[in-house]
Amino acid sequence: MACYWIGDIQGCDQPFGHLLETIGFSPSRDQLVILGDLINRGPDSVAVLRRLMALDGSVHCVLGNHDLHGLAVANGLRQAGRTDTLSALLQAPDKNELIQWLRHQALALWSHGVLSVHAGVLPTWTVTQTLALAAEVESVLRGPDWLDFLRQMYGNQPSAWHDNLQGFDRWRVVVNALTRLRFCTLSGEMEFDTKEAAGQAPAGHVPWFEVPGRQTAGTTVAFGHWSTLQTPPRQDVWAMDSGCVWGGRLSAMRLNTDGSHERLQVPCPQAQRPG
Repeated sequence: MACYWIGDIQGCDQPFGHLLETIGFSPSRDQLVILGDLINRGPDSVAVLRRLMALDGSVHCVLGNHDLHGLAVANGLRQAGRTDTLSALLQAPDKNELIQWLRHQALALWSHGVLSVHAGVLPTWTVTQTLALAAEVESVLRGPDWLDFLRQMYGNQPSAWHDNLQGFDRWRVVVNALTRLRFCTLSGEMEFDTKEAAGQAPAGHVPWFEVPGRQTAGTTVAFGHWSTLQTPPRQDVWAMDSGCVWGGRLSAMRLNTDGSHERLQVPCPQAQRPG
């Protein structure tokens, strides 16, 4: 058995199918962890969701910012943006089934000694706390008040974690950290405007994984979200967004039974132009 972590698919079903063929994925033998942004901006979000649903117990997904945005748009709580490609999802005959499946996915996962999130982890959070906070939001998203949560989800404030946060403010910080984070201050104040490479951090900020004393340092964290990052010079982070939707590559990290790992990639046609 092998386990694979796959970066941002973003509705690019053809490269996703190609990657599964390239790695020789077997649903009866292997496991997939998809690191968020399953849908949007690529040409066939519906096919991606149907493929993942068909894989059933052999695939585990975390939600990304595009997935949460897709849920909000599909329920009339947000307008589709200029670069969104969600119309086929909104018109799909099995739309309700697809949406129900999507909102029951995770925000953080722990498996095979790897913490999986879409974007990042705040420096004060341990693995245990990250999973517990993710579970709080997952419970809300799967519960009867999930549409109220989506209405309140957007916004950059509060920009830092405090243990006394409650309700929507608390959940918004968790969502922003797990699905949007790239840079933060040494004290964990998040910044959301900068999308450039790690070496172009705004003044007073560093990539989240470079904060000294980060509680998850030494634990392998697999994430996507940051296509301009390339490969960080660290052994404890796997950056898996290699710009599939921009005409880059779709990447998988294979963890073998002996503990070794290797990155596998396939080229992707360009679905969107950067910027």
